Amino acid sequence: MTNRAAQFIDPRDAGLRGLDLPKPLFDDADLARAEDTLKALSNSMQQWLDADVEKLQLARLTCEAASWRFSALEAVLGAGHDLKGMGATYGYPIVTQIAASLCRLIETEAGKATAQSDPTLVCAHVDALRAAVRDHIKEASHPVGRLLVQTLEAHVDRLGVAPR
Repeated sequence: MTNRAAQFIDPRDAGLRGLDLPKPLFDDADLARAEDTLKALSNSMQQWLDADVEKLQLARLTCEAASWRFSALEAVLGAGHDLKGMGATYGYPIVTQIAASLCRLIETEAGKATAQSDPTLVCAHVDALRAAVRDHIKEASHPVGRLLVQTLEAHVDRLGVAPR
């Protein structure tokens, strides 16, 4: 069996010439409807964010009770990953940044081992996320938010457990 390099295939060149691929896919009216929908959901988004942060806190407490076993850290990583993906959509870009730092911290075996021996930095990330949401700190430009993000990221970088 030989390894072959990946190949880009344009569907128009692969016999699907009749396929119409108009650009852009969404017009201004589509974008306006999407923005209106997001505005209509904004009250629900705060509730969803609160629920996601509570899920992360519960995963942290479960992890503490399990002596920070790798399998328990996976639940913290999963909840953190959800927040990383949705923070900005919820209107909290800082949540995305802090959760990304948390994920970097515990996504590798070395990071999990570090967290298991000293979970302080994991707890600091979870507490920072809870505080940001509780106090409605949405942007890293907020003085407290900026300090939180810079400090947490610097500690993760210093450990060297995950690539930047």
